[in-house]
Amino acid sequence: MMAQKTTASASTGLDLANYDEEQVRLMGEMCIVIDENDKAIDAASKKTCHLMTNINKGLLHRAFSVFLFNSNNQLLLQQRAMEKITFPEHYTNTCCSHPLATPDELEEEGQMGVRRAAQRKLEHELGIKPDQVPLDKFEYLTRIHYVAPSDGLWGEHEIDYILFIKADVDLDINPNEVMSYKWVSMDEMKEIVEGAESSGTKLTPWFKLIDESFLYKWWAQIDDLEKLKDHETIHRLL
Repeated sequence: MMAQKTTASASTGLDLANYDEEQVRLMGEMCIVIDENDKAIDAASKKTCHLMTNINKGLLHRAFSVFLFNSNNQLLLQQRAMEKITFPEHYTNTCCSHPLATPDELEEEGQMGVRRAAQRKLEHELGIKPDQVPLDKFEYLTRIHYVAPSDGLWGEHEIDYILFIKADVDLDINPNEVMSYKWVSMDEMKEIVEGAESSGTKLTPWFKLIDESFLYKWWAQIDDLEKLKDHETIHRLL
């Protein structure tokens, strides 16, 4: 099986001693390995899925990206902590992570597995309680397929479920995950992206792709997203 082959190659001679202990622990979580049509075919550790040696052989996993807006239609951005193994100190959307290869998060009907994972990680990273982000309030828009190296050793190769949710939430930031955060208007978001290179602001590659391709048309229709949903297409942003 794919996971067995990649696990063997991933674990040979790779020393994680110089990385943050908690982030190394999380690298042991089991992600959902998929084919290019988003069919679950196997499971492999987060570490295995994020090594470029395996990504370059085609290893692909399922992910999600949450965009959380408050009642003023401001988007919550986070800056990933320095402790993160991939894309540390990068600004990104509210929460980006992976459903795990567990029965609850493998459930595909109604995207329930992805929704549960999103709720779990919003609490883990930002301290948002599940009752403030009910599963049925996540708006699933579409999926994107992208690949992005991080530092030569690590990277991303994902089919990413895009979830919008509008909620006024209480935050209790996990400093091991999030370095800083900010609420931004659409105009402020555009200014950040346009000035990123000159200001030295780092943006995650998936966030840049979503910003360039979809974000503003979705944001403009935040209270009426139904007609913008595309559950059939996997957008290949490769």
